Amino acid sequence: MNAATYNRTTGRRKCAIAQAKLSSGSGEITVNGKPYQQAFTLTDHRRTIEQPFIVTDTLGKYNVEIKVVGGGITGQAGAIRLAIARGLVSVNESFKGALRQHGLLTRDPRIKERKKYGLKRARKAPQYTKR
Repeated sequence: MNAATYNRTTGRRKCAIAQAKLSSGSGEITVNGKPYQQAFTLTDHRRTIEQPFIVTDTLGKYNVEIKVVGGGITGQAGAIRLAIARGLVSVNESFKGALRQHGLLTRDPRIKERKKYGLKRARKAPQYTKR
């Protein structure tokens, strides 16, 4: 894979959608035009984004350009992680086993449950009064 070619992948988590453009390079990760350290200040979110590279031992070998929309910071980090993991598999099929073993290729299906009428939230009922 030379510098002119790249792989596009999509990752989703909660309401966040991330589109990653993976190409070989020096290991720069940009999120919406800025470095990912600037976009994600918490170390947990940074570790989440770096996890596919750490598992496959490719940290610093690929440049990733990410466009992410929707959701919150945690959902966006999870969506980016899935997009990067899928991109690494499309680059090298041998990464699939290690990524699958760590659960990085499975989309997390948990989303916010809708509010029901007569309730305060999805499941919280108003306080019961006897008299």
